[in-house]
Amino acid sequence: MQQGSGILTPRQRRLAWLGFLLAAIQAPVAAKFVADSSWLFSLCVALMVATVIIADDAARRQPAQARSSD
Repeated sequence: MQQGSGILTPRQRRLAWLGFLLAAIQAPVAAKFVADSSWLFSLCVALMVATVIIADDAARRQPAQARSSD
């Protein structure tokens, strides 16, 4: 049984992880130093990138034949 390739290339996957980590680190730092709630935007971006990474993981775990027949 062969593993699927996912929706992201390895380079895109590394950049997604980097973007997630930067946004996840920036949100609490901005919450501490900014009076308004603009830090929530960083949190939403981090959650969206995390969703893409999770979807890529799910696509990689599917067998290649199961995905091609859909």
